[in-house]
Amino acid sequence: MSTMNAPAPTPPRATPGTGAAGAVLLLAPRINETGLQLRTAAGRRGLRAFTATSWQAPEELLGSTPPVHVYGGPLFGDAVGRALGLALLEPSATWLGDLPRELTGRRVSCTTLAEARELRGPAFVKPPADKVFAARVYEDGAALPGPEVLDGDTPVQVSEVVRFRREYRLFVLDGTVRAASRYAVDGELSVAPLGADAGEVLAFAADVLAAGGPGLPSAAVVDVGPTDGGWAVVEANAAWASGGYAADPDGVLDVVLRAAGPLAQLPAADRPFLRDLPEIVR
Repeated sequence: MSTMNAPAPTPPRATPGTGAAGAVLLLAPRINETGLQLRTAAGRRGLRAFTATSWQAPEELLGSTPPVHVYGGPLFGDAVGRALGLALLEPSATWLGDLPRELTGRRVSCTTLAEARELRGPAFVKPPADKVFAARVYEDGAALPGPEVLDGDTPVQVSEVVRFRREYRLFVLDGTVRAASRYAVDGELSVAPLGADAGEVLAFAADVLAAGGPGLPSAAVVDVGPTDGGWAVVEANAAWASGGYAADPDGVLDVVLRAAGPLAQLPAADRPFLRDLPEIVR
């Protein structure tokens, strides 16, 4: 495992592609604790924070000259993304499965729900992006949602069952961890700064980002933690739909702004990671 020092707290700033003064940060109507923190951090750097009052793009932001960025869950991103001309970035569905076994600590595969229903033993099964069913350990394939609930071609990620002793969330921008937090201990919510764990967490993160960069957009969230067999990657998710826990809000904001900003400003390298946004008819 490589070594690196824990980063100093990130001061308020605007870096290329992460929002300039005058830009708008649009927050979902059901604002959570991370949204409240981002609203404050945005105000410190001269961004206008706008909390939506409904699950549609606010009329006053349609065709807005200042660039609009968004923070909220997948349903909110889908509801406003196309109307506001946003580029919502998410990791490749195959990213985790493509990592070396020494980084995942288990077998991971991407398949369909129909094939997963044929499982004859316990496995951790989750949708790779949207939360269309609960991500958890299923005793076998028969316990998964049936065809009357979800189509068999629904993509799923299947992995061997492992026990993470602790879990940490990393907000990553251009291959660098900008903010991080612990969020679970032995599978139970336990939020805390990295503290004394920073060295181990960031050293493993450096290995993961060096090995798995091609499957991640320039801004994303990566979760990692130690198992009984060593350090491993939990999963990767969209930064604009992920909780920040005890991570530095300014660093989280940097990543969120890049992960969900104007399509016109999207770097070419991030185009493979665009979320397919639906066309909303009202």
